[in-house]
Amino acid sequence: MGSYRHVSREQRHQIAALNEAGHLQKEIAQIVGTTPSTISRELHRNRGPDGYEPELAHQKAMARQQEKSHCRISTESWQLVEEKIQQDWSPEQVSNWLEREREIQVSHEWIYQHIYADKRAGGDLHEHLRCQKPYRKRSGSQDRRGKIRNRVDIDERPEIVDRRERIGDWEADIVVGKGRERYLVTLVERKSRFTLFTMVESKRAAVVADAIVDLLQPYQEQTLTITFDNGKEFAEHERIAETLAADTYFAHPYASWERGTNENTNGLLRQYFPKDSDLSGATDSRIAWVHQRLNTRPRKCLDFQTPETVFM
Repeated sequence: MGSYRHVSREQRHQIAALNEAGHLQKEIAQIVGTTPSTISRELHRNRGPDGYEPELAHQKAMARQQEKSHCRISTESWQLVEEKIQQDWSPEQVSNWLEREREIQVSHEWIYQHIYADKRAGGDLHEHLRCQKPYRKRSGSQDRRGKIRNRVDIDERPEIVDRRERIGDWEADIVVGKGRERYLVTLVERKSRFTLFTMVESKRAAVVADAIVDLLQPYQEQTLTITFDNGKEFAEHERIAETLAADTYFAHPYASWERGTNENTNGLLRQYFPKDSDLSGATDSRIAWVHQRLNTRPRKCLDFQTPETVFM
């Protein structure tokens, strides 16, 4: 007889249906893909007052696992989890870091449960989680912002940029503050996700071009291409290209997915500079602090390395 194996939510629904249909436990085990002993234990331990109900069974099993998890994981480990969450790491990033660096196994699901339990107790760990907002499709199919002189279409960009095989391919964008009085010029390197940004008082093309040059000049050797959207604020792309000795390209109108890395990074920035803020808090010291937070946080897409590590 095999040992007990954890049962998933989907398997519990299968077990309930097969059990209701009168199948033997051996038959249920064969269909579900587990052992008869697992089925026997599942039906015995997780049944409710009205018999075996899959959702109730799943809740009971998860509660029991959570209790065991908190007993298995030391107080010191949970303190380490909280420290990383307070640095705005995601539960998945914390889980992977703990396993790699400290040989401590704490699943991201349990970290989420810990955060929600902290919230119920009046804690603030949940405030460090990213706020997911629904995607809003931009209406309209025609570009009404005018043409940018001598723009080079993204279709002409080298294929190696799409493959993210090298350091040096950047995406650029503008984050708008409340009242359109201040703006963040943002840059993200496609392979490493290394991020640079600064605050400007105007999105005039000359101002934005100066900001981009100032941000990238210290990394000129790691600047090969820059991809913009079609905003007129990037009209001085030729000056940027000449100063940095880089090639510049433009995405198609209203095709934000062509600069998905930058769009995602702007979402990360909104955690620190909310959409309804006027960006008055984007001081040099605040920008440096956020810059450090974003670039030293492990990313799943980088196999949980940090952008700074991959870039440097």
